[in-house]
Amino acid sequence: MDLEQLRARLTRLDAELLSLVAERQALSRQVAEVKRAAGMPTRDYQREREVLLKAREAAGRLGLSPALAESLLRLLIHGSLATQERAQVIAHEQGSGKRALVIGGAGQMGRWFVDFLDSQGFEVEVADPSGAVPPHQHRPDWRTGDLTQDLLVVATPLGTTAGVLAELAGRRPPGLVFDIGSMKSPLREALAQLVASGVRATSLHPMFGPDTDLLSGRHVIVVDVGRTDAVEEARALFAPTMVEVVITDLDDHDRLMAYVLGLSHAVNIAFFTALAGSGEAAPRLARLSSTTFDAQLAVASLVARESPALYYEIQALNRFGGESLAALATAVAQLRDLVARRDFAGFEHLMQQGHAYLQDRAAARQP
Repeated sequence: MDLEQLRARLTRLDAELLSLVAERQALSRQVAEVKRAAGMPTRDYQREREVLLKAREAAGRLGLSPALAESLLRLLIHGSLATQERAQVIAHEQGSGKRALVIGGAGQMGRWFVDFLDSQGFEVEVADPSGAVPPHQHRPDWRTGDLTQDLLVVATPLGTTAGVLAELAGRRPPGLVFDIGSMKSPLREALAQLVASGVRATSLHPMFGPDTDLLSGRHVIVVDVGRTDAVEEARALFAPTMVEVVITDLDDHDRLMAYVLGLSHAVNIAFFTALAGSGEAAPRLARLSSTTFDAQLAVASLVARESPALYYEIQALNRFGGESLAALATAVAQLRDLVARRDFAGFEHLMQQGHAYLQDRAAARQP
């Protein structure tokens, strides 16, 4: 066969592979129905381990890379779980006969909640001046209409969220109200106003992005601001999914986020700032890259594409943010000092200390 014939054969094989993937997804929906009828959890970690082990063994017999086989099967498992989770959410009909208003629903995370609530059976309306989210009802200004929905989600930019919550406190809507802001300190007063006015209010922080299609291994933080009934209602929204719901208070949330978000963002901002100021051209560095450099560069590139306004708010509006930035500055100074003094023992201790810490964290995340 010549080159074009070989390529045509590859194209046919690709189409056959995709057909098999579609068949696998259809089987996943049937599996979801059987699990639901039997009251079984969606995710079975033991079964996943067996599937991956068999894939590696089969790859070895076929002369293929076991790592390639495992990577492929992990993608297929992810797709199957996403299919099963969505089927579970739809079947529960959590929002059947209920209405929801998503203020800021045309934004990225706003759209995620619009889709999520729609899949639960809610009749969803979007309030957003930037435009509609077809096929849902739409109003440009949330103030100009009915606020008697069963659920109101405030998915506006963090800088405007407190104002929206404060206005809602004055309107006293009868339904559950929550925001999805990544920082809670700036919302403290507005959330207190909501609770004082008798509104069933809580505050959520989805620890994932708008492209997330599978909630297994993900977290949603629910901040208790004084209405435990609202906390339980918010938790119940995610009951059909595999997400882990973490309940905390406002201060604890922001103290943790100073490290989970603030520190991780700062490390990457410092990394690409150092590169940009190094005088080394990006193409030249790309040709001389290493595994560690490529991994760090990939994360830093994602951070660099994010909204500067949002990332500034995460650093500046968290009253605990200075703590994590100080810890970063101390760590860099310590590293610099050890290298300057040629202190191998101290350097080794630093590495061992980090290794032990990260091992403990990895063990804690095991299912």
